[in-house]
Amino acid sequence: MSDEVVTVFLADDHTVVRQGLAKLLEGELNLRVVGEAENGREAVLKVSELRPEVVLMDIAMPLLNGIEATRQIKKNCPQTKVIILSMHSHDRYINELFRLGASGYLLKDASGSDVVKAIHAALNGGTYLSPSISRRVVESYVSLKKRSPQEDLYSKLSDREREVLQLIAEGRSTREVSEILYISSSTVKTHRTNIMEKLQITNTPQLIQFAIRLGIVDIQP
Repeated sequence: MSDEVVTVFLADDHTVVRQGLAKLLEGELNLRVVGEAENGREAVLKVSELRPEVVLMDIAMPLLNGIEATRQIKKNCPQTKVIILSMHSHDRYINELFRLGASGYLLKDASGSDVVKAIHAALNGGTYLSPSISRRVVESYVSLKKRSPQEDLYSKLSDREREVLQLIAEGRSTREVSEILYISSSTVKTHRTNIMEKLQITNTPQLIQFAIRLGIVDIQP
């Protein structure tokens, strides 16, 4: 494998992070960055076009978070390996992403060598965890902790409803959601009604609180 060029895609909403990763990977002879995205929707579209072997994926991204982006990428491009690079180490993120088929989970304080090791582990069919969280993650994953009531409700949503939920929680209007997802305003309203019914929520503030609790959107400072 050392003689083969491995294609890597970078998905992170911070330009400086993408630039740092690109610079790191430039130093590896057999790794080549073939594309970048600053939000989850862009990542899904570009990965479907470019078919990279590995995606380095952030979780907290606008328009579509890294968890749902990973879900769609693994559905569209099952051979593509997804490695998560995140500020978060919550059990919910980790367990959900492994269920979706992620090949690694690194915190953003991981070293450059850890990132490279994670890529090669993924290509060899393995799973790589950030050393700083590996023990706790393995214990949590093996114990198969019961999901929270909120997670059980969230699991009832369709992929499209999860997209609509994030966009609404980001404060986007019905018209904006319609334009982003290329669906009619009436369809957005129908999804919104179904989301609230499935989540047992009656108003938008509760919807936003739900999204924040599950890490679907971040609280901006």
